[in-house]
Amino acid sequence: MGNIDYCAMPSGNLGVFLLVEDNADDVVLIQRAFAKAKVLNPLQITRRGEEAIEYLSGTGKYSNRSEFPLPALVLLDLNMPGLNGFDVLRWIREQPGLVTLRVVVLTSSDETQSGLPTRSEFIPG
Repeated sequence: MGNIDYCAMPSGNLGVFLLVEDNADDVVLIQRAFAKAKVLNPLQITRRGEEAIEYLSGTGKYSNRSEFPLPALVLLDLNMPGLNGFDVLRWIREQPGLVTLRVVVLTSSDETQSGLPTRSEFIPG
């Protein structure tokens, strides 16, 4: 107890976490869990897959990298309208500058594994 969990960037600063989640209740749940666990990393939130790609590519309202730095970790909901989490993950893995970006996949789906893409579709090498 009393441990503080965080993800540090090479510079020693706390890395930003990007939460990609369309459900407001789930966003609150993640925020409360982080607060309870004393996760100190700043949390940026996008609500759609398209918005996550804008954030990660630094375009549109996310073009200021001082205000919207590349995240150290992405928490990615799979089930979203429009571009879903699989689409976003596929896009991330196609970007040369993002292939090492850590992504945690979140889902409340009860689909069996047979309905999900295979690990090899998203992990290089």
